[in-house]
Amino acid sequence: MPHGPLSLPARLCLLAWDPARSGAADTARVHHLVRAGALTELARRGLLTDDEGIATPVDLDARTGDAVLDGLLDLIRESLPHRWRTWVARHARLTFDAVREQLVAEGHLRAEKKRVLGLFPSVEYVPARPAAVKVLREETRSVLDGRVPAAEVSERDAAAAVLLAAAAPGLPAGAGRGAGDGGRREARIAELTERGGAAAPGLRKIVGEVWGAVSAESARAVASSGR
Repeated sequence: MPHGPLSLPARLCLLAWDPARSGAADTARVHHLVRAGALTELARRGLLTDDEGIATPVDLDARTGDAVLDGLLDLIRESLPHRWRTWVARHARLTFDAVREQLVAEGHLRAEKKRVLGLFPSVEYVPARPAAVKVLREETRSVLDGRVPAAEVSERDAAAAVLLAAAAPGLPAGAGRGAGDGGRREARIAELTERGGAAAPGLRKIVGEVWGAVSAESARAVASSGR
């Protein structure tokens, strides 16, 4: 899979996919993860900035050319001001659905029609190239585990790894070697957060804010499910 051109939310959507569990990616936790990726991507591109904790559009007319990102940007522009934490969860399903359809259109996911209980029509989404998704997952694990020096990790890969770690446990690429070593894990996340926010002034704070929001939402989802 040529995953280089993938946007951050598209990459996170694929990383969250579990081929062994049908529909596992279509959960509130993954919706929040994908939305967090979209927020971070907009910040990386200089279209969202932080104004005392508020996610703030920089330009009322700028576009990215990416339908998913532009859709979120329009939503933020048309809404009352909200903090990053609020935007991670607010209408997050809209961004997830848009990313999923984008991945289908680009050939990364395949929509398969089926019937529930043999009666009700439904659609199941599966990776079109499972082996390529597995490679992407292993690359992200190597970033999280520290097998790649932080200075050699691209800013987008660092941000993806940080956000995926925040959404763990329970996501396919969320655990890896060293996951039980809390101190080392926290230090690695701090390194990657610094790296993921290196593209522009203030971005490190935004990555940290979004990471905290995803982590809190994921903890809430785990607690409510009893797992």
